[in-house]
Amino acid sequence: MLGKKTLTFMLMDAPFENARTTTALRLIDIAARRGYDVNVFAYEGAVYLPLAAQAKHANAVHGTDAAEEDHPLPREWVAAVMEEAARNGGKLDWVNCGLCVDERGASESIPGVRRGSPADFWKMASASDNVLVIPTK
Repeated sequence: MLGKKTLTFMLMDAPFENARTTTALRLIDIAARRGYDVNVFAYEGAVYLPLAAQAKHANAVHGTDAAEEDHPLPREWVAAVMEEAARNGGKLDWVNCGLCVDERGASESIPGVRRGSPADFWKMASASDNVLVIPTK
């Protein structure tokens, strides 16, 4: 690699809605493992991905308690890719759209997530080697 690459992702889907979010987080993880600098702009329902209030729950259908169910939480995935980027010499800058946060009441995010605006996405995209927008359907 001739220089460190910077990739920008825009995510729009809320957690648990479809596979697009999972796929995006897998791509972000790959970039983090390669030591790339990664920007994520969370827009619309995606601002819920790093929501600090997410909690594991029991599943009466399976007959399991919260620990046994071990339900995955997107906030844990976001924290993990941030740690992975740092471990491999990169950085992950996660920006939640402030307008979307306010509309949805999603103001309490995990550490490392910052509030921004669509102008941040423009700046990120302009300074990146490549940009991937994963829209809602």
